[in-house]
Amino acid sequence: MTTLKPPPFVEKFQYKNCKQINDPITRKRLYETPDGERIPSVTTILSATKDMTHLIEWKKRVGEAKAQQITTEAAGVGTGLHANLERFLCNEQRQPGNNPIHIKANAMADVIIEHGLKYVDEVWAMEQSLYYKGLYSGTTDLVCVYKGNPCIADYKQTNRPKKAEWVEDYYLQLMAYIMAHNNTYGTDMREGHIFMVSRGDDGMKPGGEVYQQFDLLPKDFNKYQDMWLDRVEEYYKLTK
Repeated sequence: MTTLKPPPFVEKFQYKNCKQINDPITRKRLYETPDGERIPSVTTILSATKDMTHLIEWKKRVGEAKAQQITTEAAGVGTGLHANLERFLCNEQRQPGNNPIHIKANAMADVIIEHGLKYVDEVWAMEQSLYYKGLYSGTTDLVCVYKGNPCIADYKQTNRPKKAEWVEDYYLQLMAYIMAHNNTYGTDMREGHIFMVSRGDDGMKPGGEVYQQFDLLPKDFNKYQDMWLDRVEEYYKLTK
């Protein structure tokens, strides 16, 4: 387990929280803002406007039962990973657990701490709901200062390492949260980071984890801003 110390919490803003609800008709996730608006989540917009061909073909190839097993296992690892990282940032005792999923999640959390959170200077908020008035809302893993720059950061886990061209929606997710933060709190945030760890060839055994980081930098801000707004516009056209 890592010996690194967590970065300090800084109460930079009085963050406002949104209430997560389900639309009684569509069953889609909505957020109710402090102003009483009901707006779709970032993940709902991305899912509704995404080409699902690859996912459908994968389910056909491995079979529905196997696909469900893989999805359920990944969800368990993801939950354990997030819990470990939150405890680390809160300077609380981490719980490695005694079943394979929790043990693996703990090992994967170490990798993100050692390679990603190590460079976080201060934490502004964790698991924070953010919203862009009238358009969308969502919850980001981390609002922080990374290597001197304010940013949004999200944790991701995967079975195998990803190629940059496969994670476009992750960049759009970061952009959505960055724009929401700027819109609500008057900031000029221009970057975001995905801290990703894959299980590696050892499967559920600890060891062999592979770290990857995908960075949304200021030079690409306008590109991803335009792409995200196009997806938002497409979503609202689809739901008219």
